[in-house]
Amino acid sequence: MKAEPMLKEDALKGKTIVVTGGGTGLGRSMTKYFLELGANAVICSRKQDVLEKAAEELMQETGGQVLPVACDVRKYNEIEAMLKATLDKFGRVDVLVNNAAGNFVSPTERLSHKAFDVITDIVLKGSYNCTLALGKHWIEQKQEANILNIVTTYAWTGSGYVVPSACAKAGVLAMTRSLASEWAKYGIRSNAIAPGPFPTEGAWTRLFPKQLADKLDPVKRIPVGRFGEHQELANLAAYLVSDYAAFVNGEVVTIDGGEWLYGAGEFNAFDQIPQEMWDAMEKQMRGKQG
Repeated sequence: MKAEPMLKEDALKGKTIVVTGGGTGLGRSMTKYFLELGANAVICSRKQDVLEKAAEELMQETGGQVLPVACDVRKYNEIEAMLKATLDKFGRVDVLVNNAAGNFVSPTERLSHKAFDVITDIVLKGSYNCTLALGKHWIEQKQEANILNIVTTYAWTGSGYVVPSACAKAGVLAMTRSLASEWAKYGIRSNAIAPGPFPTEGAWTRLFPKQLADKLDPVKRIPVGRFGEHQELANLAAYLVSDYAAFVNGEVVTIDGGEWLYGAGEFNAFDQIPQEMWDAMEKQMRGKQG
């Protein structure tokens, strides 16, 4: 299938959206759709050259306005500088998308404490730094706004071999739900998306190198039988940050083709049993009951 854009033209017109990690991967795909819907975008990460190239391409592709700002989300003062640059350029900011992340697959006992810190600092500390800086600004300005956090299904199930990421994403999910309760009185909504497999050139090849992907075949874990398309995630993100979702608060929306439920169901792997084996099993059970 080919996913089509979902929202009507200019659905995000006039909004300024900050996307951390917005220059590559899923962050870039979401940013592109926000721009197509009329928003201004601010993309930030640590690499200014990557950001500037992405910003130039996005503006050419969409005709929208993109501000690239080098910002290490682990450092609060750099986030404050990014916020100032955003306000100087666009006059306001309406949405924060906490998308920046890091991850690697490893047996936990092989990790150093520094390796653990790298992931949790980007994912959890980076998300709460951005949320706190922009949240304080919105509350001071008495401005309605919303936050969208990108988490993962193992934020609530846990998962071996990605323990730092699981810990950090669980914290981001808890922050999402907590602030949905606390900050709604200020007109600030807080929601999250838990994406399944949406292959990207960078992260996907690091997590699933070819020899591992060939052996495990991640598609077999997905009931709908395919990976997600970036436009499908962008559609969901655009809806949640739009005024159409004004009554959606504190929600985490899973978009994974049923992957995590398939993995959680004790007998779901029985779909690999061929028909003739079912016939034999049924005959055996009937014989015992007889």
